Amino acid sequence: MFTGIVEHMGVVVEIQQLDNSATGGDGWSMKIGDAEPVLVDCRLGDSISINGTCLTVTDFGTEWFKVGLSPETLRRTNLGDLKVGSKVNLERALAANVRFGGHFVQGHVDTTGEIISMTPEVNSLWIKISPSDSKYLRYIIPKGYICLDGTSLTVCEVNDAENWFNIMLVAYTQSHIIIPLKKVGDKVNIEVDMLGKYVEKIVEPMLLGETNGVGGYLDKLVTNYLEKTISKKNYESNVIKKDEP
Repeated sequence: MFTGIVEHMGVVVEIQQLDNSATGGDGWSMKIGDAEPVLVDCRLGDSISINGTCLTVTDFGTEWFKVGLSPETLRRTNLGDLKVGSKVNLERALAANVRFGGHFVQGHVDTTGEIISMTPEVNSLWIKISPSDSKYLRYIIPKGYICLDGTSLTVCEVNDAENWFNIMLVAYTQSHIIIPLKKVGDKVNIEVDMLGKYVEKIVEPMLLGETNGVGGYLDKLVTNYLEKTISKKNYESNVIKKDEP
């Protein structure tokens, strides 16, 4: 679990698409340098968020650490677009004794988004983003939480018809995360607020019914209404018939 409060910006120093070393696992691996602030209490197997993606430390030194990237991670995130020299947002997994400054972030990226505009206003910066998978836009609400490249941010506006939302970065945030270093057309990792997904999963079957055909609350409500209406009409019809001469 993470908070979305970026601790440090590291830099990619090595990428191997087929790492057959003892810590490479015969797959895609990445080494992050200039990472000393997030390694002071590091152990093998620890979780560190890289651009909002929860990854497992497989090897580390005093200023660098190494992670493996699965095919699913490469499909879901922008990590496959990184190059040697790219800066990345870093955050260690949440400790129980620290102040919780952001929001509940799992480090499980839902989709990527394309930056479609970057507009300065005084010393702040508007960033407009279009999600690659538009179905996730329903979990994004004005003044709600969003995690972009591992940064906990507040949504300003949402346009469902045009498939975009925007955020505003203050000057301090701009100097401590990687998003302002990007340009229009670049991708960001998006993790929507997980509370919205849990609520939907719980409420939708209650309202609409289960996939196995069992009716939900709305189905029962409509059925009860129809039964009562039909019963009332039948009763009234019988009363009228009895009163007829």
